[in-house]
Amino acid sequence: MDRRTFLVNSAVAAASASLVKGATSPSDTIRVATVGLHGRGKSHIDAWTKQPNVDLVALCDVDESVLNTASKSVESKRGKAPVLYKDLRKLLEDKSIDAISIATPNHQHTLQAIWAMQAGKDVYVEKPISHNISEGRRCVEAAEKYKKICQAGTQCRSMPGMRDAMDYLHQGNLGKVKLARGLCYKERKSIGKRGVYDVPASVDYGLWLGPAPVATLTRQRLHYDWHWQWPYGNGDLGNQGVHQMDIARWGLGEPGVSSRVLSYGGRVGEPDAGDTPNTQVAMFDYGDKTLIFEVRGLETGAFKNTQARIGVIFEGDNGRSMVIPSYNMAIVYDANGKEEHRFNGPNDDKIHFVNFLDAVRSRKVADLNANILEGHVSSALCHLGNISYLLGKQATIDQIGQGLPAFGGDATKETFERTKVHLDENDISPDVKLQLGADLSFDPNREEFANNPLANNLLTRDRSPFVVPTADKL
Repeated sequence: MDRRTFLVNSAVAAASASLVKGATSPSDTIRVATVGLHGRGKSHIDAWTKQPNVDLVALCDVDESVLNTASKSVESKRGKAPVLYKDLRKLLEDKSIDAISIATPNHQHTLQAIWAMQAGKDVYVEKPISHNISEGRRCVEAAEKYKKICQAGTQCRSMPGMRDAMDYLHQGNLGKVKLARGLCYKERKSIGKRGVYDVPASVDYGLWLGPAPVATLTRQRLHYDWHWQWPYGNGDLGNQGVHQMDIARWGLGEPGVSSRVLSYGGRVGEPDAGDTPNTQVAMFDYGDKTLIFEVRGLETGAFKNTQARIGVIFEGDNGRSMVIPSYNMAIVYDANGKEEHRFNGPNDDKIHFVNFLDAVRSRKVADLNANILEGHVSSALCHLGNISYLLGKQATIDQIGQGLPAFGGDATKETFERTKVHLDENDISPDVKLQLGADLSFDPNREEFANNPLANNLLTRDRSPFVVPTADKL
């Protein structure tokens, strides 16, 4: 163990110890409930049950089978069974619950977070914090109005190695950083043919749909594969990609939502029930800075000669670069590609949960490492890229190359050429129809598109009674 790792681990241990020392009476115990227990929710349960002076008192899931399994897990860890709910609205009637953690599908995140804050609860909500841009802003406004602690589940912001790397970057050690690249090179298999499938008998499907349109189940697996259907998920740009989008923004100095976007790509390979692209490039214009994001769901190697498959690359104007190939590590290279520095730390997302608990106790929003506002902006960028894609037109890969805008300079052209090679290596015909997204202008202050009603229609949606309240009705 090197000195840096020793110091980081010591700091984490000290932080955990301070919770024990500072919470000596029953009134210091934070009573928590978790909603959404199938995937990421298991990590929430693990985090809460390992923290001192935290009592996981209730669980909620629309799938009775998942709910019962999670209940047994909690009971084995804490010695008593939690109270169980299928409908979050019933859970929120319990005034003794202090905080709610949300790990449901994307389309439920914002509405459930707002309901919880209206009921007087602090909230930890997974990424993306929203399914569309407008509802994300409502979540930010709700946290401000009800004076609640609301943490976004972008845990990289609490990783000691990542925080050290960002400090180094912000001190100007790479010179002026004009380009950030986000990568989601994560192979995704087919989710099966589109059809009409039976909803598992243990699931309350009306509650599962929530604010999404009423529709039959058209994929083989209800859980997880919703990521690849637009009514519920946001593709890998808005799934895995939110973490890397958030780091890219962080490194660029926390810019808001971009004023211009264009995205291209397609869902190629074996046809299945998915809607979202498994090959996608999204480009965001920040004037003198550019953010380019790449999604590759087909077989691929790492980015160029780096270790990065799921990561971020910052390029400085002095020839130096920073490669972030994981949640907790960053490597700095000189202009000749020789490693200069390495930042590392424990890859333990429980640090992020502890940060939330610290802020709940202090009642200081500034104590949060991932305030809901940052979660909103990073999520909104992903939504922006997907809106461009959805409003595009069919085109071959060569036609896309001819239609790309000038912003981003050589990086735009270089990314396109690599994408073209990637498709060829996966035996995707050059004649396959992809999608050349719309070149959209966006007002980051008003958070709406300029003179584009079609794009603005994609900023929000509702289904009664699952309605995200407008700002005047929060």
